Amino acid sequence: MAEPLFDRIALVGIGLIGSSLARVIRREGLAKHVAISSRSETTLKRAESLALGDSFHADARDAVRDADLVIVSVPVGASGAVAAELAPALKPGAILTDVGSTKASVIAQMAPHVPAGVHFIPGHPIAGTEHSGPDAGFAELFENRWCILTPLPGSDPEAVEKLAAFWRRAGSNIDTMDPQHHDKVLAIVSHLPHIIAYNIVGTADDLEAVTKSEVIKYSASGFRDFTRLAASDPTMWRDVCLHNKDAILEMLARFSEDLAFLQRAIRWGEGDKLFEMFTRTRAVRRSIIEAGQEIDAPDFGRHVAAHPEK
Repeated sequence: MAEPLFDRIALVGIGLIGSSLARVIRREGLAKHVAISSRSETTLKRAESLALGDSFHADARDAVRDADLVIVSVPVGASGAVAAELAPALKPGAILTDVGSTKASVIAQMAPHVPAGVHFIPGHPIAGTEHSGPDAGFAELFENRWCILTPLPGSDPEAVEKLAAFWRRAGSNIDTMDPQHHDKVLAIVSHLPHIIAYNIVGTADDLEAVTKSEVIKYSASGFRDFTRLAASDPTMWRDVCLHNKDAILEMLARFSEDLAFLQRAIRWGEGDKLFEMFTRTRAVRRSIIEAGQEIDAPDFGRHVAAHPEK
């Protein structure tokens, strides 16, 4: 096994991403000591029972003290409060990063609290499932996924490279970009699909002409694929919407225009327009498969169990 990259890594927040990090850090030997912190006593005890770290702390300052790498994995709306709490305990030379799905807002919240001498390098691993909590994590979560780093102007190149090396050892590919550009990209590839999924599932739940039993019974016709996204953590997605508002509203406006185009084509029986759009969008799916971000399977990559749940 390769040498550890860090002596002490502190994981502040131990949900899906944090617990997956804990598992991959242990598997790859990325740190000599993993300190875990959670504000939830129940979550912290569960993390300890799963042996996800070496020490467990109700006070995040105790976890980050003497840490060489601090990874904040909390809903983006809590980023500023967490940074303010941690700041006095961060040691000079430490790397502070996050895993939030919005970057401009996280930087605005966290940067004012970061002490001089601490390397604040925002990040976002593009990986996840609809599940949450310390039991939801798994070491393979980051395999062949992208982690986007959005370093601030003047960031230490060595610190950025060390953080990039950490994510590579965890299985990720690395990209860097401007925070505002990140937020626009994520608005279309992640935030908007989740919002649409929440809306469609909510509409189905509200329909009086269709019973819930029918919705569940016939869900494999397409509805099921939306429910996976709509089952995601509501706190996280509330914060994403509030903290990437401008980019999401821009993409929603574009989506609304395209939806109106589809409505007109259906209303007027313009089959050629419908066929052209469905052909073009089918090609996007093939490109995702070719890029290794999905597998070419009828279950859309969700391997169906050989023995159905009883």
